Amino acid sequence: MTNNPKLARLWSALTTLAGDVREGFVEITRHGLALIGLAVVAVTLTFAARPGLQAYASETLMSWLEMRQAMTLDMAVSDSGAARSTATLIKDLPKDQLAVAQSLSRRYKVSPEPIGALVSEAWSIGERSQIAPTLILAVMAIESRFNPFASGSQGGMGLMQIEPDIHSNALMPFGGRLAAFDPLTNLRVGARHLQFLIQQSVSIEDALRLYAVDSGQINDEQYVDRVLNEQKHLEKITQGFKTAAVAPTQQAKARQAQL
Repeated sequence: MTNNPKLARLWSALTTLAGDVREGFVEITRHGLALIGLAVVAVTLTFAARPGLQAYASETLMSWLEMRQAMTLDMAVSDSGAARSTATLIKDLPKDQLAVAQSLSRRYKVSPEPIGALVSEAWSIGERSQIAPTLILAVMAIESRFNPFASGSQGGMGLMQIEPDIHSNALMPFGGRLAAFDPLTNLRVGARHLQFLIQQSVSIEDALRLYAVDSGQINDEQYVDRVLNEQKHLEKITQGFKTAAVAPTQQAKARQAQL
């Protein structure tokens, strides 16, 4: 076939075209990876230069994760009233959470099963948001005394006294304004707002002052002290379990040293 001039020219053209396509693909790929690298650098520099944008991105991601979790739980819920209630068997809680739930139940005269569900959720949110769960529970205690239907004079609603008009976007994935009276939704939205304020503040105390303003507690001059004292009380309860967990490890190290 190579003796035929037309076929030879056709073969040469096809070979050239294939080479050009291959080189073009390699070039596009190289430039595409370079653009991706530049985009990553640009996003990183933007977050570094604008902490507020980083906080917004963190809040948005947390909202999406919680919405996905809520959708998953809703799909798994049966039609029974027990499945729809905000309650849990406290005997199934880890020992530190169980102790906190029992203490709060006695102190605020609330049944242990609903308190147990809130304690468990506070621990879960604390792991995701890097906020001490005892701080979340302390804010809840001062804001509403664990009354999910509490209503404040400034428009705050529910456990963490969130204002539905201000947090309408956060409440929308959970059903809108009335979702503020759902205990777990209120807890999640309130904790997310607290996380945002902590990221914007230089100290926990400043963040709590801002939270007090947003929840209508601006006239409570002792608000910050009350929240922190409540947190200290809860931390003392959990500290005993932390010490108990550390002690066997220290004893094991001592035995190894003796060997």
